[in-house]
Amino acid sequence: MNNHKDSCECLLQAILTANAGRFLLSHKDHLLRFVAEPCLPSAKRKKVELVIINTDEDERAMLLAHRIRLVPNNAQAAYLTRAAGTARFAYNWALVEWQRQYHASLADPALPKPNETALRRQLNAIKRTEFPWMLEVTKNAPQMAIIQLGRAFENFFARRARFPRFRRKGRDDRFTLSNDEFRVEEKRIRIPKLGWVRMRERLRFAGHIVSASISRLAGHWFASITVDTPDGPPLLPAENQGVIGVDLGVTRLATLSTGETFAGPRPLRALLRQLRHLSRAFSRKVRGSRNCSKAKLKLARLYARIANIRLNSLHQLTTSITRRFRTIGIEDLNVKGMLGNRRLSLAIADMGFAELRRQLMYKAAWRGNQVVVADRWYPSSKTCSHCGYRLETLCLCQRWWICPGCEIRHDRDVNAAINLRNMAVSSTVSACGGDGAGLARKRKTKPAPVKQESSSKVAFVSRASFA
Repeated sequence: MNNHKDSCECLLQAILTANAGRFLLSHKDHLLRFVAEPCLPSAKRKKVELVIINTDEDERAMLLAHRIRLVPNNAQAAYLTRAAGTARFAYNWALVEWQRQYHASLADPALPKPNETALRRQLNAIKRTEFPWMLEVTKNAPQMAIIQLGRAFENFFARRARFPRFRRKGRDDRFTLSNDEFRVEEKRIRIPKLGWVRMRERLRFAGHIVSASISRLAGHWFASITVDTPDGPPLLPAENQGVIGVDLGVTRLATLSTGETFAGPRPLRALLRQLRHLSRAFSRKVRGSRNCSKAKLKLARLYARIANIRLNSLHQLTTSITRRFRTIGIEDLNVKGMLGNRRLSLAIADMGFAELRRQLMYKAAWRGNQVVVADRWYPSSKTCSHCGYRLETLCLCQRWWICPGCEIRHDRDVNAAINLRNMAVSSTVSACGGDGAGLARKRKTKPAPVKQESSSKVAFVSRASFA
């Protein structure tokens, strides 16, 4: 791919002439991205999706972040607070300046539009005279904050996020360090103009350190260190105990198709009385007083404890599942819609369904497993896992039912997990072809195998076509 212009013209011609809904572009170098980017507007007008697949082994690196709690002394904690305040001030200043310059460019087209590079230079030119206190902390604090604002505007213009908001004291206490401004050794991290700060544990991942984000949560400071690992975390492949179906519920967090059940800890319900007590105590304090700050910190630490208990149980469950099974079948739950039920919203939010699915996805990718997600309207609970009979209605209060077809008594959650397992088996087998794959063997008429691909037409364009 020596001539990018010719390659771009070939790709544009293929998009304009082909009757396809998606182009899959495989490449072994990063040059194809620069060729495909100019073609994105034309593809968008024709409602064609461009998918770039990287096949280069050198570019299969994975970015992993390890969040470690810091143990600073009083002087170090004061410095971290000043650095976070400097980053917050620079972010808010740049946001105001961005809006001012943008409206000025609309009134006078001769003026340039704002960008994060110009704002960083502008801040560097005035900070010694107008904001001399910025020099007391690392220069990364204000500079990286403005860079993050530029990324926020990029996401906003690409319609991936909403308009950037102002950062708030107590909620957005954080700042970022680039990889050339800090160093990690054993159980400590060196921060510019501060020195070594102790950490609770060592960095778990080996590789090239990209950045570190220092943040405060419930009065405790944390360092989230991002590492570029060449092969991902050093995990062994799964034990391959077969295919498993996982059904999520309110009475039990997860039910496996093997009959195993995992009851969630329900930390919010367990600590709800204490939470209400601290909330009432905080509401009675005078705003801005020292007692108000103390009550706020107690309430924040209780919320953090609830979240940590929930995360710990979810990590134990997802690690156990991904360590034992290579193929996992789960259901696509409408958690936002389920929270609309005021009688069950507390129990649903206390389980953490979305976080469980997120952990399953990335941990399965680490070990090379496969996660098959059932359709949101898949009747896993109402379908008999033995004969395939489907009930018309099944109320939520009914925890077991007898199949009218085969007269087998089903536990609601176990039956749903078995159906999810069968769905995962049929999906993986039918992708390779074969008669009577998965659940289809139960039927008298066996449909032809269907590839698990998009229903729209797909045109495969190799890299050689644009060379």
